[in-house]
Amino acid sequence: MHVHVGRVALFFCKKRGKVQSRTGQQSAEGTEKMNCQNVRKRKKQNANTKKNKKLKRKDEAQMNALTVKELRKNYREHTAVDGISFAVKEGEFFAFLGENGAGKSTTINMLCTILEKTEGQVTVFDKELGKEDDEIRQKIGIVFQNSVLDGKLSVKENLYTRGAYYGLSKKAVREKLKPFMKRFELEAIWNRSYEKLSGGQRRRVDIIRALLNDPKILFLDEPTTGLDPMSRKIVWDYIEYLRKEKKMTIFLTTHYMEEVRDADHVIVLDKGRIVADDTPVGLKNKYTHTKLLWYTDRSGERDELVRCFDHSYEADHYIVKMPGEESFCITDFLSVNRDAIKDYEIIKGSMDDVFLNLTGRKMGE
Repeated sequence: MHVHVGRVALFFCKKRGKVQSRTGQQSAEGTEKMNCQNVRKRKKQNANTKKNKKLKRKDEAQMNALTVKELRKNYREHTAVDGISFAVKEGEFFAFLGENGAGKSTTINMLCTILEKTEGQVTVFDKELGKEDDEIRQKIGIVFQNSVLDGKLSVKENLYTRGAYYGLSKKAVREKLKPFMKRFELEAIWNRSYEKLSGGQRRRVDIIRALLNDPKILFLDEPTTGLDPMSRKIVWDYIEYLRKEKKMTIFLTTHYMEEVRDADHVIVLDKGRIVADDTPVGLKNKYTHTKLLWYTDRSGERDELVRCFDHSYEADHYIVKMPGEESFCITDFLSVNRDAIKDYEIIKGSMDDVFLNLTGRKMGE
């Protein structure tokens, strides 16, 4: 059984920067001509620089549901939120990931006009925080960690009462809830007192309460904390419905790693500071390794194939650790060596690994 050692080893080492290709030098005449062309091109581009920058800023403002610049919250000598900046695009599923005490709830309370900021600039759909707070409140809905509904009142009474805060009659509340009655299974619990509902049912009503003013962005502050796995799944089914069917912008804070898996944009917050900002896939590629478990007999030839990577051999397989951004190499490796591979597994890095590599500790430590 022949293994293409030289070719694959060379391929893999190229990916690691061990082999570099060389190209011929351009002539002085060709270089001078190219430089002249570049100068003319730059002059043409620079003529519209200011105009393009203004248009770009305008377009970004139109696309962003939320823009945060250097947001800070101090409590005497303690800094809870330390000059963070980020943006949330309209229709995006945005996630704030961090431990308890990282500054997630403090941030969300400032963005929702509940807590006054110390410094920074925030706009919510072009409305400026601190100056146009009434307008901002009309555009947002929030599901708090702890419910604000009255446990003694029925679901119906709670929602009618909350609707009255927005100037809605009972009839208007029922009309608004029509699209959600079946989807959120409200009819079955409509006349039950809130305190007698299960955790998942309460969260369902909390979400409905936050939708009464037809918000453009829904803030969810650790919405599944304390729920059992089945209730958490049900709650997420409702959130997915709002996101996909209603095209609602979702702003989530959580310390559950698996809840950010499908997010469009994730920020990792640690001790009031942003330590990472990317998509879930981007974070895994940057801060984790993909492991290839290659089931085969050990030999010198096969050791040579994986020598450019961090690897080991245990029992009946190699464990080959590859940086996330080079995971595509696995496909080539498997293809070239298919005759020598009995079986294999590919283990992707997790968001737990991301947090561990960013902070040096596991979530909750």
